[in-house]
Amino acid sequence: MSLFSWLRKPKPGLDLAQQQRVEQLPPPRELGECSLRDQRWVVVDLETSGLNLNRDQVLSIGAVVIEDGAVDFSQLFERTLHRAETKLNPSVLIHGLGPSAIAAGCDPAQALMDFMEFVGDSPLLAFHAPFDQHMLGRALKDSLGYRLSHPFLDVADIAPLLCPEATIREAGLDDWIEYFKLQVGERHHASADALATAELMLILFSRARQQQLDSPLALQQRLSQWKRRKQAPSF
Repeated sequence: MSLFSWLRKPKPGLDLAQQQRVEQLPPPRELGECSLRDQRWVVVDLETSGLNLNRDQVLSIGAVVIEDGAVDFSQLFERTLHRAETKLNPSVLIHGLGPSAIAAGCDPAQALMDFMEFVGDSPLLAFHAPFDQHMLGRALKDSLGYRLSHPFLDVADIAPLLCPEATIREAGLDDWIEYFKLQVGERHHASADALATAELMLILFSRARQQQLDSPLALQQRLSQWKRRKQAPSF
């Protein structure tokens, strides 16, 4: 036995049927040269117990699908996860997930399995995606032993990339909603925020096409170039 083997987390306690479902999840597709309209996108938003990347937990998952150039309301996802021992911080005052809602939630492994079957091989979009990507990836590893490797694009970067005339750098989702005068009925719970992000992304896809960025791969490449320029030291 390795000296440090006792430090490793045990594999998730999945039964045979659950393990088979994990093994049957399709591998993610790399972003390609099809049109933006032809690509199926999953827009996701998470509510968490806090903002600590290593300690806090996913409490709920909301997601909508963009396909054929529109939000497909027949493809919606929402789950609250049961977290028996999670201490809630003041963020519950924003997303409204109190102890009773979390106590009535789904088994985390089941909820996460359902979500990844919903995602399939599609790329993911989120506002401030690095946080959602990290938290979702850790939850999947802890509950399913699954490594998240889907393309995950950040709408918070795509918006200023495609709208350089906007003077709202480092803006939040509410700022972009106001900038484009979107009519959003609800905010600050996972499914409503995913829908608001999707509506924003439809406008951004239109902007991308106007700028001759009409494939997922072209958008990803332009975004990577833009981020590198932003991070380059100025002299």
